[in-house]
Amino acid sequence: MFGQMDIVLIGGAVLLLFGPSKLPELMRGMGKGMREFKKAQSEFEGEIKNALDPPEKKTTQNKQEG
Repeated sequence: MFGQMDIVLIGGAVLLLFGPSKLPELMRGMGKGMREFKKAQSEFEGEIKNALDPPEKKTTQNKQEG
């Protein structure tokens, strides 16, 4: 997707814009945001899969559990 030179240029631009003191805080915020996005994505996928399961499959699972 990105070449090595592209990543270096983007990193340099970010360093110039935010400075070295803000960089760790910025990276932490991005990490938290990515974790929250992945969590929401997996919850959404689980709800979609649950909604698309045929009703007869759900009732047989309930009978097996009980």
